[in-house]
Amino acid sequence: MTTHIESEEQKALRDAVAALGRRHGPDHNREHLWAEAGKLGYLGVNLPEAYGGGGGGITELSIVLEELGAAGSPLLMLVVSPAICGTVIARFGTDAQKQHWLPALADGTKTMAFGITEPDAGSNSHRITTTARRDPASGDWLLTGRKVFVSGVDIADATLIVGRTEDARTGSLQPCLFIVPRDADGFQRRRIDMELHAAEKQFELVLDDVRLPADALVGDEDAGLLQLFAGLNPERIMTAAFAIGMGRHALGKAIEYARDRTVWKTPIGAHQAIAHPLAQAHIELELARLMMRKAAHLYDAGDDMGAGEAANMAKYAAAEACVKAVDQAVHTLGGNGLTREFGLARLITAARVARIAPVSREMILNYVSHQTLGLPKSY
Repeated sequence: MTTHIESEEQKALRDAVAALGRRHGPDHNREHLWAEAGKLGYLGVNLPEAYGGGGGGITELSIVLEELGAAGSPLLMLVVSPAICGTVIARFGTDAQKQHWLPALADGTKTMAFGITEPDAGSNSHRITTTARRDPASGDWLLTGRKVFVSGVDIADATLIVGRTEDARTGSLQPCLFIVPRDADGFQRRRIDMELHAAEKQFELVLDDVRLPADALVGDEDAGLLQLFAGLNPERIMTAAFAIGMGRHALGKAIEYARDRTVWKTPIGAHQAIAHPLAQAHIELELARLMMRKAAHLYDAGDDMGAGEAANMAKYAAAEACVKAVDQAVHTLGGNGLTREFGLARLITAARVARIAPVSREMILNYVSHQTLGLPKSY
């Protein structure tokens, strides 16, 4: 499914990652795949060359995730570790933070999680209650609060936590990003029991006066939302890649089955009732992929505003296309679609995630209504 609108380097990357994904397959060992992808340079394709990365952008990283997903071996932490955390540190981190984290994020020897969602804030980042205050005696930061649905905290060396600090001039709270090591005192995690077949687990976090050195703050204390959204746009683009890869994987299984399964001497794929919905699913995945490519291109070109709109649309389109493709794939296989042997049933729940995270489709519709169409706000 490579296309002529990609560069030769991007096509080569796509082919190489697809081969890696096929070699590991749906029953892959996450640690082994992560380590090999890191050694081959795929985890850090978007990170600066000066710090051991590939010097590419989210365009290249989305290719990596999409192709691994299409092979049935997606690495969810690609969305978080290099895309959100790596991007934020590369753009706003100090030299020391870049030197410590970026080479290790790029080769996979270190992983970082990302904590923004809170039990009571939902999608409203302005209602985040995790607060950071300075200890006047030492200059340390003290972080207190709760986070929920944080992926991979147990396998991450640190978590990039979105907290809020008090603006000295206005007294109002504004978002700031802090690197919290996994073993920090007062940093507790509880695994959330999910009906989700995924190698990466979900956690609730409690921060109880977690003491961090002054240099745990990423970027400028006054930059606020700018730094936060520098990480959230790549997150949406990568979630789209995750969904498109999954949709392609499901569709591939359905197409193979429709070609091979014969009833009354005819492959079931010859019947339009089977063939047309699969063709529709393919078209919708391709359309979502185009919007994802546009979003990645705008982001990599430095157009944060344009990328925000396109990233939201790409995430929306990819989630809808993925859910539809998985549903149609299961339906094509009939009873076999629900067996463990074919591995499609587990995707029903996984596909649903892209509609919910990192932001619900309704919040994207709100964004498009207000920002793109200029309609008045409902809240």
